[in-house]
Amino acid sequence: MDNLSTGGAIMWWIGVAVLFLVVIPLVLALSLMVLRRLREIRDYAADVLDNGVRVTANLEPVPALHDTLTLTASVADGLRRYVGAVSRLLPGGNR
Repeated sequence: MDNLSTGGAIMWWIGVAVLFLVVIPLVLALSLMVLRRLREIRDYAADVLDNGVRVTANLEPVPALHDTLTLTASVADGLRRYVGAVSRLLPGGNR
């Protein structure tokens, strides 16, 4: 072996050592961090879905609000007629 091939072999072994001692652990650590964040996102998404379903259960009576609106309008009309009739019966009322 000549000096050039010996130097190349040493550089190759240094590269392999750096790969195993620095690069691979760094990639694994970053991968674990990403996986941890992905698990958190999955848990948050499940929580949002669960609470969204609960909200929709609370929205079931909303269509009844339209019925309530129409009923209050009819009650208001009846109340106006009643007040008008009573005011004509009382002294000083409209005749």
